[in-house]
Amino acid sequence: MRREFSSGGLVVRNFQGRPFLAVVEVTRRKKVLSLPKGHIDPGETAEQAAVREVREEAGVTAEIEEKLGDVRYWYSLHGERRLKVVSFFLCRYRSGSVRDHDDEVDAALWVPLAEAPARLEYPGERDMAQRALERRGGL
Repeated sequence: MRREFSSGGLVVRNFQGRPFLAVVEVTRRKKVLSLPKGHIDPGETAEQAAVREVREEAGVTAEIEEKLGDVRYWYSLHGERRLKVVSFFLCRYRSGSVRDHDDEVDAALWVPLAEAPARLEYPGERDMAQRALERRGGL
């Protein structure tokens, strides 16, 4: 068994008084909405990786506010079982545009934070969006 560690960010920005969340669209077997995330590079903290991944995949610069939690799941690659742990951080938008995402994703966009728990593809990420919504006083 191998363990892998990744990090991601939930960047919230207000538009006309409503909180929106930066998400990315990727095509696996189908198009899915997910959170910007990726591997933690050697010498990098989970927080630094989250900020970097948000910049690369969502095109925006953000600042960490707090850790929301970890998502754990198992998968297999080349016949080897792997445990993946993804640490997610609630982030405040600082600058940039979702149009400036890298080519790892098909698109980056802002969705209303209140809709994110229902629109994100993966259960763990939906849970993180729900936590962000609760932190922002949405429920």
